[in-house]
Amino acid sequence: MKLVARSVYVAGLGPGVGKGTVALGIVELLSRQVARVGVFRPLVSGNGRDSLLTMLRERYPGPVGYDESYGATIAEASALIADDRREELIGRIVERYRAIERQCSAVVVIGSDFADKPAEGREELPRELAFNARLATEFGSVVVSVVSGEGRSAESLAASARSAYHSLDDLGATVVAVIANRVPAAAAGGVPDGLPVPFWAVPEVPVIAAPTVGEVAAALDATVFSGTPGALDRDVLDYVVGAAQVPTVLEHLTEGALLITPGDRADLLVAASAAHAAGTVTLAGLMLTLGEPPDDRAVRVIERLNTGLAIVIAKGDSYHTISAAGRIEAQLSTPRKVDAALGVFEENVDTAELTGLLDVARSSRVTPLMFENDLIEKARADRRHLVLPEGTEERILRATETLLRRGVADLTLLGDPDEINRRAREIGAEIGGARLVDPATSQWREDFAGRYAELRKHRGVTLDLAYDVVRDVNYFGTMMVAAGLADGMVSGATHTTAATIRPAFEIIKTVPGLSVASSVFFMLLADRVLVYGDCAVNPDPDAAQLADIALSSARTAAAFGIEPRVAMLSYSTGSSGSGADVDKVAAATALVRERRPDLPVEGPIQYDAAIDPAVAAAKLPGSVVAGKATVFVFPDLNTGNNTYKAVQRSANAVAVGPVMQGLRRPVNDLSRGATVKDIVNTVAITAIQAGAR
Repeated sequence: MKLVARSVYVAGLGPGVGKGTVALGIVELLSRQVARVGVFRPLVSGNGRDSLLTMLRERYPGPVGYDESYGATIAEASALIADDRREELIGRIVERYRAIERQCSAVVVIGSDFADKPAEGREELPRELAFNARLATEFGSVVVSVVSGEGRSAESLAASARSAYHSLDDLGATVVAVIANRVPAAAAGGVPDGLPVPFWAVPEVPVIAAPTVGEVAAALDATVFSGTPGALDRDVLDYVVGAAQVPTVLEHLTEGALLITPGDRADLLVAASAAHAAGTVTLAGLMLTLGEPPDDRAVRVIERLNTGLAIVIAKGDSYHTISAAGRIEAQLSTPRKVDAALGVFEENVDTAELTGLLDVARSSRVTPLMFENDLIEKARADRRHLVLPEGTEERILRATETLLRRGVADLTLLGDPDEINRRAREIGAEIGGARLVDPATSQWREDFAGRYAELRKHRGVTLDLAYDVVRDVNYFGTMMVAAGLADGMVSGATHTTAATIRPAFEIIKTVPGLSVASSVFFMLLADRVLVYGDCAVNPDPDAAQLADIALSSARTAAAFGIEPRVAMLSYSTGSSGSGADVDKVAAATALVRERRPDLPVEGPIQYDAAIDPAVAAAKLPGSVVAGKATVFVFPDLNTGNNTYKAVQRSANAVAVGPVMQGLRRPVNDLSRGATVKDIVNTVAITAIQAGAR
């Protein structure tokens, strides 16, 4: 379906109002609706590199390159204004915008960042408000106005929102909403009186407004003495100057603080590192002043503490260093900041209403990005509680932070809470919203042992043996799901597939009426999503089992918004071939039709006839499935596993899964090579399955 390009202009009154958070939220929202979302900035800094534009283009790849995604640099604009060529500047920006608009289904424009009060060297630039209103009108954009709520009372915030709306409206802009960002809790409330458009207040989140250790080091031209990229990505929530004795400094250390102290204060460096390692306080990092490196003996002690903190060395003294550090503005430069910004935006803005205001129709194409973003939205809409047994694994901890910040699910992590918290401190992951449970000491262990012994008594399992078995994190997590203490489980980052799903087969078991549990992969192609089953569990299903796999796969597809049209695959199409393997697929197809007369299904059918309309027209004319199948059921594991991997590698497709199906409650297995993104997607899928159940 060809869409008319839509344009949303994010306009803020002055710098520092948080346009980045709002723009990110709107791009994320549109990325669930259309395949090609463009991002455009009318003006960027003098060197042409804009951190927000860079981040958005990397997160939401589109058809337009970076150099085509902005109108002009500040230097170019200044030169044109100085020569009294204002209209030429406007014309150039509009021309470059039109080029990106022609290639995208929707465009988000992020307004200028220069202040309404002109800075030195920018005296001739047009005022920000009028400039942005003019461009929004020229682009044909609707405007979302952003105002700062920082430090405001409810009355002051209401007045600012009304002023922003009426000022832009008076300049001819079409304002569809006003969003206040960084709003104190005391100022949050309803829509201000006299504001004729929707109003949303987004509260301040310290992690978004805080620079990272790396950003502070770069801004101060400091040298990185030690620290991994992850350590440099820690957020600096506070600054503490270390000039007093150890007890006094320890008393004044705060959560997320960057300790700034002369390099010769080895006592403070060791003491602060020990406090961080002990969990007394979680620091952001250590900054040494006066260009002094730390004493080697102190460094050896700090290394043994394994704090995970970065040490950076600044050239200036402590006073000037902290003065300069306090003026550093944070960027949406790390995945955790992006997740935090999206989480607070989605929690406080009515995204359904905003979607309606932006009037963007959903594309018939489904790209991988659209599908993955839609997973997050579906899971957020019906938030579930999931258990992750591998609570000390770094990827699980980083995924937990993302999932909690985005509001995807409530989580329980299994393991020793002290060890989980220690690992989280080492890598700088914020997991405070997760419940931590140690199976060895849990109050549920005895009850779980009794339940498991009763379930497995036919296998000779005694109560004593069951007590030992349920201490295993996968068995404990599965028992939580069976007992209703969690809605689903995701494991496998450090465990084998057998270790993850065997407890599910023993405890949760299959849905009544199904002979087998099975799995599917979501195959994310460039313009559509296909469902492949079974590619991971059943080696050689018989006809009845194959029918069950087809029915389960169709239900899974429907649960994730994919209209199921089922192709029962074989090396023969229709009656063109014969043999036991073809007969099995034909019998399975007949069983599916008998049990689900409403479900479009075709089989036996070859893969090319199932996916290619031209081949389908020749081999099975008139079929409602051939040429447009969405669910592909393979006759055996050998065929399915090899095919999904061949398509994944040859077509550069993203394979999401395996997703278990047919269990009474959802349990999903991760690859041991799973990335943080894979874990986030799998948790979202499991949450959706739990809601659909």
